[in-house]
Order: sequence, then structure tokens, then C-alpha cells
Amino acid sequence: MRSLLSLSVVVALLSGCGGEPPEELVQSAKAKVERAAAVGHLTRGALEVLGLMPVYTCGEPRRGFLDIATVDLSQRLACATTTVESLDAVTDGVVVTFSGPNCQVHGLGLSGRVFFKYRGGEDRMEVEADLRQLRVEGVVLPAEVGYGTCGDLTSVWVKAEGDIPGREGHTMRMDAKVTKRPGMPILGGSSLVLDGTGELSGPDGVDKLTLTTLNYEVGEYLPKEGVAVLETSDGHHVEASFKPVLWRVGKVELTVDDHSPVTVPIVR
Repeated sequence: MRSLLSLSVVVALLSGCGGEPPEELVQSAKAKVERAAAVGHLTRGALEVLGLMPVYTCGEPRRGFLDIATVDLSQRLACATTTVESLDAVTDGVVVTFSGPNCQVHGLGLSGRVFFKYRGGEDRMEVEADLRQLRVEGVVLPAEVGYGTCGDLTSVWVKAEGDIPGREGHTMRMDAKVTKRPGMPILGGSSLVLDGTGELSGPDGVDKLTLTTLNYEVGEYLPKEGVAVLETSDGHHVEASFKPVLWRVGKVELTVDDHSPVTVPIVR
């Protein structure tokens, strides 16, 4: 009897490992990954807004650079108006206002304002942009972004905290950075690579989120490559692998715990 009982326990344990996950587990994980994808899209969008202003060229006087950069932006975007003001001896501010029904950047409708701060001088410049009064497709972009440049350092970061677009009752907190790649501009190119950590909160608890080398093409919703990992509030490990062959059809490879991977569509 004892041997039969032991065998039944082993069988029960093995049946919970490997193989395809139960459908209800797949659907729960898929919903969480869709929220993570929305957060990644928001983060990527914030960085694209930062890239609208030309990247500071080391060695230029700060105000002279801004006078040229703001004119350049207004010429490229007829719906954008800019004002420049001196905030203190080492800081200048730029307000960029987007207006008009057809104000679009990379296929996204923009309205509201962005506040830039340029702090420093010719051998070290720190740039910050507050996007919390900007709307993208009518949705508030609750993020701050920035970069430091000159010397031997170039870093780009984004901090976001607020509602997850299109996911009522769910909020997020995200700290991310852009990975610099040899031969590629860190801002203003056709793609960027994003790493970051954060939390997704909702009625069912708080999930921990880690983004690893998400490779975004400018204007696309899903990353072309990379991995997003969720440690869920109910104790599951969810890994979403983005791959070029799946990216083209709006799908992702989903692995829950030690079950076999499954491919699922991601709804925007």
C-alpha cells in the first residue's frame, strides 16, 4: 500500500511539471505580459520624445546649441512650438508644445507640453525632460527621461510611474535605460535597446518586471527581440521571449514556470 501511495505522489508531482501549461494559466500569464508590453511601449515612446530634440554636441555653448536646436525642431514639426528661458546660471529650460489635430510623430498623435532642462556646460551636460503634461494618442505619458553626455560617459534613462495605458485599474513603476551599441546613435536612430526593472500593480497584487535587451524599431508597438520576465504575485515565473519571426505577426513565445513554451498573440 505504501509503495502504491508513493508512486501516486510521484505521478502527481510529475504531471505538474513540463508539458504545456493549463489554458487558464496561459490566459492569466498572457494578460500580464500584455500589461508588460504596454509599459514597454510607453517607456520606448518616452525615449522617442526625448530624441525629438537634437542630442547636445559637446563643446558648444549651451544657449547657442538650444537656439539652433529649437529652430530645427520647429522646422521638422510644424505642430511644435518652442520657448527657451534661462532658469539659473547653469540651467536653461525649453518648453515644447504640440498642438493641432494632426500632430503626429512616428505615427503617434501628440498633444500637450514637454519641459526640458539643460544643465551644465561644454564638457558636461545633463538633460532632463518632464513628459507628465504630454498626451500620446490621448493618453497621459507619466514619465521623466534624460541623459548625461560629454567626457567618457553617455547614458540615457527613463523613470515612469502611473496608470498603464488601456489597462484600467492597473498601475506601473519603471526604471529603465538605453543600452549603447557600437556604431549606433544612442538617441535619434531607427531602433533602441531597452533594459529595466519595475512593478505592475493591480487588483490581484504586485508583479515584479524585468526587461532585458528589448530591441525596438522606431514606431513599433512590440519589441523585435529581447525578453520580459514577470515574477507574479501568485507565485509564477513568466518569461516572454520576443523574436523577429513572431514580432512580425504580433506574437510572443510564453513560458510559465517549467512548462513547455507556447506562442500567443499580444493584444494592444
